Amino acid sequence: MRSVEQQLALVTDAAVTPEPVRIAIADALGLMCAEEVQATRALPGFPQAAIDGYAVRAVDVGGEKRLGAPRPEADAPAEPPERSLPVVGEVAAGSQQPLRLQPKQAVRVHTGAPLPALADAVLPLEWTDMGRRRVTAHRPVRSGEFVRRVGDDIQPGDVAVTAGAVLGPAQIGLLAAVGRSKVLVYPRPRMAVVSVGRELVDIDREPGLGQIYDVNSYALAAAGREAGADVHRVGIAGGEPRRLKEILEAQIQRSEIIVISGAVGGSGSEMFRKVVEELGEIDTSRVAVHPGSVQGFGLLGEERIPVFLLPSNPVSALVTFEVFIRPLIRISLGKRNTARRVVRARAVNHVASREGRRGYIRARLMRDAETSDYLVEGIGAATGAPAHLLAGLAEANALIRVPEEVTEIRPGDIVDVLFLAQGS
Repeated sequence: MRSVEQQLALVTDAAVTPEPVRIAIADALGLMCAEEVQATRALPGFPQAAIDGYAVRAVDVGGEKRLGAPRPEADAPAEPPERSLPVVGEVAAGSQQPLRLQPKQAVRVHTGAPLPALADAVLPLEWTDMGRRRVTAHRPVRSGEFVRRVGDDIQPGDVAVTAGAVLGPAQIGLLAAVGRSKVLVYPRPRMAVVSVGRELVDIDREPGLGQIYDVNSYALAAAGREAGADVHRVGIAGGEPRRLKEILEAQIQRSEIIVISGAVGGSGSEMFRKVVEELGEIDTSRVAVHPGSVQGFGLLGEERIPVFLLPSNPVSALVTFEVFIRPLIRISLGKRNTARRVVRARAVNHVASREGRRGYIRARLMRDAETSDYLVEGIGAATGAPAHLLAGLAEANALIRVPEEVTEIRPGDIVDVLFLAQGS
């Protein structure tokens, strides 16, 4: 029986990074940048007001006194003298009309407005009487205060975004700021999801005797999208060998990852494995994990596309996806943290686990209102409910990770918990 670490090593070694594509920056959120983006112009490109106020020469409102050596206390006035200046104009953000400030004048400016020539500071509104024709400064302002100077943020030739950086909101904003409408990125890995089983019907049909809805292709497709993949839900493949082979050959050409549920366990899975083995290498060794011990992994086609064979049980399929497939998607996206956040929590109920297998037990993670400590409550099979019930997984927001040598968790025990927050 293969360990979880051994299976993960096989899976992550097979990670496929798609070829870079150039896309609009509006569509690049969460993707890894495939080029170094350099600024071709300064940011800001002109001196501008950092706040609403009055553009002035600092010397005209007593600014130099604040910058110079302090006067002896006996000679200094109790408060700085007020200075009154005529307001000779107003400049809004986006204005393209050049304006020149003369000595002992002020110009009303809005945040982002270009600074008039000769102005070296912005006097904040709240430091004045907010006059329209004349403005009185209640306190001085230093030269350079409340001004965004040319190149304060970025100089020409500076690297705005590095190759390999994952593009978040700040990086997207910076690309826009340097005038880039498109960027070269590694796209989301394409993942195909297929369900196998003669008993399956799609949700737009009424199941007959012995038939059940295809749950897994919908659940696994949603899990893939949440992890960051570009998912194609193929749906039900049926049980005819030639048709199965045609579907797989088509998906090998268009996917970086293929996930097939219902392909291990039962008589139908034997036929399916034979079809798969015609297209590449596949291994169905047991893994020391529960649920989902019976699973398969291999590489198909000339491109050696990673293919996962999952159990038909929806809970086992989703847990197997969480432990082994999600990290592969995150690696392909260039994420630094490929695993879920793990917290230490105190168990509030009894949880059982299988000896010799690492358990991933459905759970509800909470916080103690008084101590802010994490608390965790096991849900489902670990507390006596049937292991196949999907409703228990829907209630869960975490998985308790139970070491192979542990068979019982008692109330009060401290355990490792994977937090299943979306996007984490």
